[in-house]
Amino acid sequence: MHERNRLREVALVFLKLGFFSFGGPAAHTAMMEEEVVKRRKWIDRQHFLDLLGATNLIPGPNSTEMTMHCGHERAGLAGLIVAGLSFILPAVLITSVFAWLYVEYGHLPEIEPYIFGIKPAVLAIIASAIISLGKKAVKGLETAILGALVLAAGIAGVNEITALLVAGITGTLYFYLKNNRKEKLSSLIPLMAMPAVSTAVSGISALGLFWAFLKIGAVLYGSGYVLFAYIDAELVTRGWLNHEQLMDAIAVGQFTPGPILSTVTFIGYILGGIPGAVAATAGAFLPSFLFVLILNPWIPRMRRSKIMGWFLDSVNVASIAVMASVLFVMTMSTVTGWRSALITGISLVVTFVFKKSSPVLLVAGGSVAGALLLLI
Repeated sequence: MHERNRLREVALVFLKLGFFSFGGPAAHTAMMEEEVVKRRKWIDRQHFLDLLGATNLIPGPNSTEMTMHCGHERAGLAGLIVAGLSFILPAVLITSVFAWLYVEYGHLPEIEPYIFGIKPAVLAIIASAIISLGKKAVKGLETAILGALVLAAGIAGVNEITALLVAGITGTLYFYLKNNRKEKLSSLIPLMAMPAVSTAVSGISALGLFWAFLKIGAVLYGSGYVLFAYIDAELVTRGWLNHEQLMDAIAVGQFTPGPILSTVTFIGYILGGIPGAVAATAGAFLPSFLFVLILNPWIPRMRRSKIMGWFLDSVNVASIAVMASVLFVMTMSTVTGWRSALITGISLVVTFVFKKSSPVLLVAGGSVAGALLLLI
C-alpha cells in the first residue's frame, strides 16, 4: 500500500478510536487490539503484547503511547506522529468545548444519562481483549501463576507499576535459573525519566503552563487519579487552580473519550484561554512522542535477547493481569443495579456470540440503551 494511503488509514482508525474510546486505558487497549490485530492485522498478537508490556514501563498515558507504536508499525515515523495526534485530537476538541461552556456559563452540561450505558458496554470489550491477549501471554504454568499473583496484587490495591516491575524481575530470574544459561544482555531499556525540577516561571502564562505540564507528562506513571494528584501539587498548591476547578476537571476526564490526559486542555483553557489550552496540551503529550520514538526500535532487540525475552514474557502476562484487575474493580463500581447488569449482559452476548461486532457500535448502542433505561 502506498505510504500516503497508509497514513490516511492510520489517521482514520485512530480518529475513530479517539471519538469512541471511553473507559480508560484498559478499554482503549482492548479497542485498539480489536482494530489493529484482529481486524486489520497490522501486527501479530505477540508483538502487540510486547509493545503493551514495554509501554507500561515508561511514563506517560499508556494507551496514547500504544497508538503511536501501532502507527509506527504501520507507517513509520510519520505514522507514529499521525496516530498519536489522531487519537489525542478528538478528546482535546471535546474537552475544549466543555471548557468553553464552563468558562462561559460557570458549570458543566448534564450528559450523565448518555454515559451511564457506556461503562457496562466497555466491560465486555475489555473482557474480550483480556481473553484474546491472555491466550498469547500465558505460555505455561509458570506465567499463569505469575499472572494470577499480579491479578491478586492488583485487586488488593498494589501499585500497578510496582507489580509490573516485580513480575518482570521475578519472572526473568526464574526462567534464567530454570534454563541455567549464561546470557549476555544484548539490549537495554534506555533511561527515560525527566526530573521534576521546580519551574522558575512566575504567574499563569502559556510558557508557565507548558513547563508545568511538560514536567507532569515526563514523570506520569499510573492511573488518571495520579495525574490529578500531580496537578494538585503543581497548580493548586501554588494558587493557580482551586479544588472546585480540579474536581470539575476530574469530571471532564471521566465522561470524555480518549486519553484522560486531555483533561489538561480543560485546565489550560480555564487558566489561559486558547493559548493556555494549546500550551498545556503540548506540554503534557510531548514527552510521550519522544519516549515512544526512543523505545520503539529497542523492542524487537529485547525480544531477540533471551534474558530480555523472559522479561517481556513476564511483563506481558503481568500487563494482562493488571487489565483483569482493572476490569474487576470497574465491574464492582459499574454493575450496581438491574439496568447496568442488563446492558452488561447484552454487551457480553454481542461481544462473544457475534464476534465480528464493532466495539464502536457497541459503545454507541450502550449509550443509547443507558439513556432509554434511565427513563423507565
